[in-house]
Amino acid sequence: MKRTKIIGTGSYVPARIITNNDLSKIVDTSEQWIVERTGIKQRHLVQEVGEYTSDIATTAIRLALDNAHCKPEDLDGIIVATTTPDVVFPATAIKVQKNLSLHHGLAFDINAVCTGFVYALAVADAMLQNQQTLAKLAVIGADTMSKIVNWEDRNTCVLFGDGAGAVILSKEHVKEEEATKDDVIERGIIEYDLQSDSRFYDILKVDGGSIKGKPDAKIEMKGKELFKNAIDKVVPHALGTLAKAGVTIEEIDWLLPHQANYRMMELLAHKLQIPSNKIVSTVSEHANTSAASIPLALDVYMKQGKIQKGHLVLVVAMGGGLTWGSLLIRI
Repeated sequence: MKRTKIIGTGSYVPARIITNNDLSKIVDTSEQWIVERTGIKQRHLVQEVGEYTSDIATTAIRLALDNAHCKPEDLDGIIVATTTPDVVFPATAIKVQKNLSLHHGLAFDINAVCTGFVYALAVADAMLQNQQTLAKLAVIGADTMSKIVNWEDRNTCVLFGDGAGAVILSKEHVKEEEATKDDVIERGIIEYDLQSDSRFYDILKVDGGSIKGKPDAKIEMKGKELFKNAIDKVVPHALGTLAKAGVTIEEIDWLLPHQANYRMMELLAHKLQIPSNKIVSTVSEHANTSAASIPLALDVYMKQGKIQKGHLVLVVAMGGGLTWGSLLIRI
C-alpha cells in the first residue's frame, strides 16, 4: 500500500505591501468597495525590477525543504505551477533548480492559471505512484500577477497579489496489515478530478507573452461570467471526488479553495454545505495569488496549527481556460 503525502510546506510573500487605500489613489475605488466585494484588505507585490517568479518560488521551496528536514539533493524533481514565468523558456522550474544548485532530476512548469497547483499535485502524484525511481518531488505554486495586471482597471487590479507556496511530496510504503490510522494508508492524496472547458477560452486571459500575443497585454476578465461558471463547474465535480473516495461532507475538516475572493469562497462552501468556519482563508492578507494561493494558504494554516496532521482537506480551484479541479487529501 502506498500513498503520496505532504511531508513539508513553505511559503513566501514579497515585503512590499499595497493596501486598498493605496489603490484608491491610483484608480476610482475605496477600502469599503473592495472589502465588501472581495474581502481583500491588502496584497504583497514583488519589486518592479529585479524580483521575479523564480525568486519567490526558490524562497518557498527552501522553506518547505527545511520544514520537511530534507536537502535539495534529496529531490527527484521540481514542478512549478505558474502563469507568470520569468521568460518564455526555459521553464521557471529549471531556474529554481539552478538556484538550488541542482543538476539532476526532472523540472518543468504547468500552466492551468489559478487551478495550476491542483493540476501539478495530481501530476506529481501520478508520477510518484507509477515510477519506481521517483521518491520525492517538490511542487510549487508561484505567480507575480503584478507583472500582468492593468493598474488602470479597478475591476481587476484590486484582486491580485504576488506570492509562492511549496510542498514536498513523498511516496512511502506501508504494509496494509501493519498500517495504523496514523500511517500513510490513511494520510496522503486520496482522490482528485481535473477538468477544463474550452467554450470559456476568452473568459479570463492575457493576450500576450508569446509569438502571437501582444507585447504589453494585461489581464482581461469577464468577472460575472467567470464567477457564475466557476461555481457551477466546481461544485458537482468536488462532490464527485468525495463520492469516488467514499467520503461524506461531514467528514471534511477543511475546505481549501483557491483564494479568488471571499464572496466566491463563501458561496462555494454554501453550495457544498460546508460550514463557513471550515473555510481556509488568507485572501484578506494576500489577495488572489493565482497558482500560489492554495499552497500559500495551506502553509499559513499549518504553521498556525489550524490544519493538523490527520485532517481531511478538500482542495478546490478554478481558473482561466476554463479550468477547474478538486483534490482530497489527508494531511
